[in-house]
Amino acid sequence: MNRISDEDQRGVTHTTDPTKAVLSNSALHHKNLCNYVINVATGCTHGCKFCYVPSTPNIKMRGDMLKKQAGVVDGQQEWGSYLLYRDDLPERLGQKLDRKQTWDSTPDGRGVVMISSGTDCYQDRRAAQITRGCVIELVKHEKPVRILTRSPAVVRDLDVFKAANGLVTVGSSIPCLDDEKVRSIEPGAPAPSSRLDALEEISNAGVPVYVSMSPTYPTQDREDLRELLTKFKERLDPDVVFHEPINPRGGNFQMTVEAAREAGQEELANELDKLRDRNHWVEYSKEQLTAVRDIGDDLDLPIHLWPDKEFIKHAGEDEEFFRREREKMESPEDYPKLPSSA
Repeated sequence: MNRISDEDQRGVTHTTDPTKAVLSNSALHHKNLCNYVINVATGCTHGCKFCYVPSTPNIKMRGDMLKKQAGVVDGQQEWGSYLLYRDDLPERLGQKLDRKQTWDSTPDGRGVVMISSGTDCYQDRRAAQITRGCVIELVKHEKPVRILTRSPAVVRDLDVFKAANGLVTVGSSIPCLDDEKVRSIEPGAPAPSSRLDALEEISNAGVPVYVSMSPTYPTQDREDLRELLTKFKERLDPDVVFHEPINPRGGNFQMTVEAAREAGQEELANELDKLRDRNHWVEYSKEQLTAVRDIGDDLDLPIHLWPDKEFIKHAGEDEEFFRREREKMESPEDYPKLPSSA
């Protein structure tokens, strides 16, 4: 193999990603997240078992590159064991933004650039350095930015966020605050309690924050969801909480069940396993989505639901409501108007 790489103490292979892509159009505007995405690396050391990214073309269609650069044989099975950085991305992004004449800004995406959708942009110091450079370039060019990370290290860039005049919003995925339960299926990720602490520090500094309450677990009942949402309200007062129940489809779901069982989380593993039955999954999804909506209303907390399109087909009398939720054209966040929108 013609590659230059190294392994850390956890056996994670670190090397470089030769891709020349800089700024990619994104379908995530359908979730009211963004019109563009930037991924500062390929792969992710968090190794979340439910992660959808290994099933996307960015991994599945780049097998030869992953094998050559990092010795990866199976991008899905080895997820969490490789990370390929794009060190020169900030420089190339700046050059692209200097040249770019038009900017997509749909009502549901609002011209936002998301960092990152396919990896964690603050998972280690090297990724964080690339991310910082990209955020600086985007803000300099007056482009709105959405940060999504599970890493408390995001607070290191508070100076950049505070100087962005509202162009940057920072969020974290926090499905629940049971650190051991979360660790069982997010083995390499920081504890959710530390993610909440980091968001609170960012919010207290006057930077807009949001929460991706995704994916929630079938072991969480209505009171669990209320307790979690109450903490978000009291400690963060976020601009929005996105919510999505866990989805049992895909090859990664079996890995999720097995990981929970191997970690001794028998109740979680058993409840996840039950979701293979479509009717059970539909009822669980309906209960959680409805509960989060109702609790959000009670707490005066802005909620944006992400119902799965397959679930909507089987939602019965509630189908139209969930369809409208999925097709919302805007989210309650308030980005500055883009002077260069096209």
